Amino acid sequence: MDALEQKAIELIERAGDRGVLQSELWKKLGINSREGSRVVAKLQRRGLIKREPAVFQGKRTFRIVSAKRQTPKVTVSIDSVKGIPCFSCPDIERCGVGQPISPVTCPKLNKYLMEEIAKLKSSAMG
Repeated sequence: MDALEQKAIELIERAGDRGVLQSELWKKLGINSREGSRVVAKLQRRGLIKREPAVFQGKRTFRIVSAKRQTPKVTVSIDSVKGIPCFSCPDIERCGVGQPISPVTCPKLNKYLMEEIAKLKSSAMG
């Protein structure tokens, strides 16, 4: 990434969620619209920015926003699989259907599954 692209990214990220109008960006970078469009196109292709349609003083333009700021925060919970005995089993690498150690015949896994079924039944009835 060249210095001009780096400076553009810094300005866009500094603008926060509101982004920056492309004409403002050109002025802050001291470049013309042709050069500015090239910079924005490169950054957009790399997935670093997004262009959102906007109207400013009655004219259609684009607001340039950081793609980082638009990434939603995803929370992943492992609560539903924490109790599965396979994750802490010393035989996990030797376990497999048709093997001497198998999930089909595993007493720890069967006990876990029966407890989970009982929980589901009691919550459905309760």
